[in-house]
Amino acid sequence: MELTDYSIPQVRHGALAVWRRNALVWRKLIGPSLMINFGEPFLYLLGMGYGLGRFIGEMAGMPYLSFLASGLVASSAMTTASFEGMYSVHTRMVPQKTYDAMLATPIDIDDIVAGEMLWCATKGLIAGTAILLVSMLFGAISGFTALAVIPIIFLVGLCFAGPALVMSALSPNYEFFAYYFTLIVTPMFILCGVFYPVTTMPEAVQSIIQFLPLTHAIALIRPIVTDLKTTNALSHLLVLATYAFVTFYIAVVLIRRRLFY
Repeated sequence: MELTDYSIPQVRHGALAVWRRNALVWRKLIGPSLMINFGEPFLYLLGMGYGLGRFIGEMAGMPYLSFLASGLVASSAMTTASFEGMYSVHTRMVPQKTYDAMLATPIDIDDIVAGEMLWCATKGLIAGTAILLVSMLFGAISGFTALAVIPIIFLVGLCFAGPALVMSALSPNYEFFAYYFTLIVTPMFILCGVFYPVTTMPEAVQSIIQFLPLTHAIALIRPIVTDLKTTNALSHLLVLATYAFVTFYIAVVLIRRRLFY
């Protein structure tokens, strides 16, 4: 009979040790990683922000370059945290068996999952902040008040780290992640307001989009970085935090089952 531990996760200081271990490994790859984080937004903003924006002009009361840049800040955090939480976590958990070595120390699974969540959110923060800085250089985002969005970018990373870890706990191989990226990440990237306001979609689609976390991430980030009035900020924060906490719990339960039972 298969047993599963459904107890509430206990997060301890061991999570920071897991985060630090990942940071030390990433430090060896910091050059190419930062090149991707800064290079991709540069091309997006140059090609679509300036190129397409020249024909569109303004959108939602702001230059299209600013509209696109603010959406990319959120979507980049989503994509990077998701990638790290699936491909990198699966590599550490299965082929490299890094978790088996960690579990030989005082660190437990709760610490590992919490540390991975923090690290995925950190990678999302790096990617989102990179786009923020590039956007400021382009003039798409102005003023240091835009830097107030940094804690929100970290929360967005946490929000998408959880589902990615759930997928890692369930995945038999790397190809399995194509389902999540194709059916979840890509539709959110296209539909949740990165390239155009969600209000342009049919009402039925808008109703569905409101349940997707990227919609709330963009609704929070865009007004702040473009110096517009933020509405329903608390509800957007609660949605993101709920996604993070619920998926963290699910990920802990599933990884306990995968590694112990």
